Amino acid sequence: MSRNIRRYACAVALVFPFLSAQAEIVIGVDVSTTGPAAAIGIQTNNAIRLWPATLGGEPARYVVLDDGTDVSRAVKNLRKLTSEDRVDAIVGPNTTAAALAGLDVLAETKTPMIALAASSVIVEPLSDPKRAWVFKMPQNDSLMATALVDDMKKKGLKNVAFIGFADSYGDSWWKEFNAAAGSDLKIVGEERFQRTDASVVGQVLKIIATKPDAVLIAGAGTPSALPQKTLLERGYTGAIYQTHGIGTLEFLQVGGKDVEGTLFPTGPGVVARELPDSNPVKKVAVAFADKYEKQYGANTLTQFAGDAYGAWMLLDSAVARALKTGAKPGTPEFRAALRDALENTRDLVVPNGVLNISKDNHQGFDERARVMGIVKNGRFSYAQ
Repeated sequence: MSRNIRRYACAVALVFPFLSAQAEIVIGVDVSTTGPAAAIGIQTNNAIRLWPATLGGEPARYVVLDDGTDVSRAVKNLRKLTSEDRVDAIVGPNTTAAALAGLDVLAETKTPMIALAASSVIVEPLSDPKRAWVFKMPQNDSLMATALVDDMKKKGLKNVAFIGFADSYGDSWWKEFNAAAGSDLKIVGEERFQRTDASVVGQVLKIIATKPDAVLIAGAGTPSALPQKTLLERGYTGAIYQTHGIGTLEFLQVGGKDVEGTLFPTGPGVVARELPDSNPVKKVAVAFADKYEKQYGANTLTQFAGDAYGAWMLLDSAVARALKTGAKPGTPEFRAALRDALENTRDLVVPNGVLNISKDNHQGFDERARVMGIVKNGRFSYAQ
């Protein structure tokens, strides 16, 4: 007989029903449903609530904890999930800093994790033994940076200024954008800001003084709107680009008319219905969009929701293959088998791309995982 279990730890620990007396597959989830990254974490949690109650055809239980966008709390959550809940794998965190801080826990407990944060430093370099246990859903910054540069070149832009988070997310984007720009674009200025800053006037004035053709804002969620609003307030009229980290409904609400026309790279799931029929991801992306928006309303789907549901699809595929080894859930042998199965995922279509994961690539997306988007009429649209 099935039964419902609900537990609370930290903010909320959500445990889904299990189906039989068989050994459950237990998945721990760390998300930021409160704090500065809550706009991302809430979308993640919405998608998690749509996860089926099985993995690989077997009963599954999901323990979901909120880290409050606090790195130390995220690490505490990971330790609880691995030591007390004895999870078979972890999904999350939502932020790069928290994912990096959790690497030691993964290595010590030999627990695989699918991060929901973007920076490639989470999974690179794979020569680091700690990173052997971590995978991630969001596209690497390098893949998205080349999409931005290609669009800038197509539009004939020459001089670009950069303003990004003063943390590992901004650092990664600065590195990857420089590499992608090469000799094709001249980067005329670099400024940084904190996620919690109330003003960026000083940084924006310095950027405007460089007279750039375009500005790239490397931030995520609602804090990304502040530099853009300030640029317009101070009279900037050039092109404004953002990263795929802006993909939250709250960004649109906070930005309002000031973010109209923003160009950004995005996973195809965000603009699923507008994709050409030839897009290899469209069928799966539209199916998820229908499922998500039936529950949460029209035009509510974001990159982060797609990533979270893609994590379940990846686990579902990997668990089925790990079970074939004969290892039992809840054991070190199963965690190792699951890690190996994740690392050997081939041609798996998820809402934001096609995954081909290997020992040399723990992210797995290629160019099929990106399109250019534009903010149009208050929503994220496909930039045709």
